[in-house]
Parts: sequence; C-alpha cells; structure tokens
Amino acid sequence: MKTISTKFSVNNEGFYGEYGGAFVPEMLYPNTEELKENYIRIIESKEFQKEYKELLKKYVGRPSPLYYAKRLSAKYKTHIYLKREDLNHTGSHKINNTIGQILLAQKLGKKRIIAETGAGQHGVATATVCALMGLECKVYMGSVDIERQAPNVARMKMLGAEVIPAISGSQTLKDATNEAIRDWINNPEDTHYIIGSVVGPHPYPDMVARFQSIISKEIKQQLKKETGKKNPNYVIACVGGGSNAIGAFYHFLDNLTVQLIATEASGLGLNSGKTAASIAKGKPGIIHGSLTYLMQTNDGQIIEPYSISAGLDYPGVGPIHAFLHDEKRVDYLSIKDKDAVKAGFLLTKLEGIIPALESAHAVAALEKMSFKRSDVVVINISGRGDKDLDTYMKYFEI
Repeated sequence: MKTISTKFSVNNEGFYGEYGGAFVPEMLYPNTEELKENYIRIIESKEFQKEYKELLKKYVGRPSPLYYAKRLSAKYKTHIYLKREDLNHTGSHKINNTIGQILLAQKLGKKRIIAETGAGQHGVATATVCALMGLECKVYMGSVDIERQAPNVARMKMLGAEVIPAISGSQTLKDATNEAIRDWINNPEDTHYIIGSVVGPHPYPDMVARFQSIISKEIKQQLKKETGKKNPNYVIACVGGGSNAIGAFYHFLDNLTVQLIATEASGLGLNSGKTAASIAKGKPGIIHGSLTYLMQTNDGQIIEPYSISAGLDYPGVGPIHAFLHDEKRVDYLSIKDKDAVKAGFLLTKLEGIIPALESAHAVAALEKMSFKRSDVVVINISGRGDKDLDTYMKYFEI
C-alpha cells in the first residue's frame, strides 16, 4: 500500500493541514492510540499483505473491471470508462475496507465488531466479513435508513448481524455513528469499531484511505493495458464521507495533469434547507472525532443533512477531502436529487448498468462538464442499485 506524498498524506498528529486529529472521550483514548501505534506496522507486514491480497482476489473478486462505456461515451463525445466497484462481492467498494479492518482487528485480539451504516452497503460488508471470520457483529443504522434500505437490512440479518436502529436526530447516518461511538465507549477492551468511510478520529481516515487505494492502483494498471496510458484526464466519484472518492483519487493526487472531480449531494438545492453538501455549505467544525467541514449553525449546532441517497446523507466530510478542497486539488460539485436520479436512469438505459443512487451522483457530473473528444474520463461506480429500486421506481416516469 504505497503511501501518497507528504503534501497530501496525514502527519504524525493525524492532521491533513488543519483538518483531522483525534478528538475523543478519555475512555476511547487507549483504543485510538492502540490503532495509531500499530496499524501501519500490521498492514505493511508480509503476513497481512498476503492474507489481504488473497481475500481481495479470491473472495471479493478483484480486480474489479474497468469497462469502456461505448454508448455513454458517444453521448458525451469523449471516452468514458466505468470502474465497476458494484461488481465486488456484497455490491460496493465497502468490502475493500472491511476485509482490511477485520484482519487488523484479529491481529489486535478483538472479538467483537461494531459498525455504522447509512445506505447499508458498509453494514452488509461488515456483516459479511464477520460471518467469514466467526465474529460477533452489531450494526447501527438510522431508523429512516432501515426503512428505505430494507434489502440491505435483510442481508445483514441473514449474515448474522444484529441491526440496531438509531432513533435520535434525523435517524440517519450521523445518528447511527453517534450510537456506534457510544457502544465503543462502553466496550473499549474487546471491541473494534469498523468505520466505513474516511471520517472519525485518526488513524481511521488514513487507514480507510489506504484500504480503498486499491481502486486507483487498479485504474492505473487497467488504463495502461487499455489505452497505453496510466493516467486519465478526469476521475469522477461521489463523496459523502468520501471513501470511494479517495480510493479512486489516491494514486493520482500527485499528478496534477489528472483532474479530480467529487460530487456531493445537494439534495433539493444548496439553499433549500434540504441538502447534504458539506463542502459547499459547511465550515470547519468537529464531528465524530475529527475537525473537518461540517454543516452547522452559527452557534455550532449540527444542521441535519438531507439526500435522496442514504450513503451521502451526512453533515460532514472526511478531513482529507476538506484539505483537498482548500488546496484546490479536487473540484467538488453539488448534484441535486433529481439530477442524480436522471443520471441513474440514463446509465441504465445506455449501458444496462443500474448504479447505486450514490454513484448516480457521480454520473450526473457529466452534464455539468465539457470534454475534448480525446479525453479519457473514469467514473467510479461505487455500488449497485438493487438497494435503491424502490426509490428509483418513484421517479419511473422521468
């Protein structure tokens, strides 16, 4: 897992520029310190790498294909490739991280696993690896998300996980994360918290980014084979917390010829009061153990986020994304619900691929951009749309 350059990598204190850190209760300090002191040593060991790579290949099904979308390319008069993370076992990029963290948890002697989930993909991936390794699993999920992501709830339960509803606040991802952290505070010794995105206290953002960096590593290798060039002109990915995006960007961050585009959920519009665009509407604040861009009132109270997509329905963003925004290394576009849904239908009709609503936000960026005919554009399709069919069907006449 090649580390990115000093400019964009986390420093020894867990910060990307001014963002990041580990703002945790005293009860969790030993846990985060244990991870901080051991994660790099463990994941860079030959034993870990052998197990991790073997599971990615034989269990997850990596490498995921890089597919040339011929009809989509014709529509936008350029060359568009889709990185098919939706074809991974469990249906999204989340499994890359949960495989890594479950192996890490075992090396640290943890017997109990907890997780949070929004769209349910991380919850399914966590329940899957816990079933694989025979470990106890509890997944916290907002009550609203439990209702709108029912297929994934059923999958988690079938895999043996206990799905615990979060009934506070907006009853979505933020609140599920709150409940998972409370559980971790009450069970610090035997429990590992598998955070699903590049959020939370250090070292989670860096650790998750390293596990997801396999995406951009494969893109470079696959593009070289397809086109003779390792580097595309554009890489596009959706961002909620930001794990699939940083995975797709990771090995391109130092190459300024590659334009990196992240799409966040503007919901009903940036000024509607119903949005989850934390880069566009947020300001620096602390959420779930790190300092980052956060949607908040003038007196520091969190503004409840909204998105049609459960996986992007979060009031903050990973601290590395806050830093990349300030450094102007990544352009962050805001995509409305209706435009994401249209993009989902478009990809389905042109290529026979139903994307998750999260990924549909990335596809929607095509309408906001212009390309040269010679450009090579890679879109990370972070998950499949089976889980979102009920929502899509409400818009079937679009």
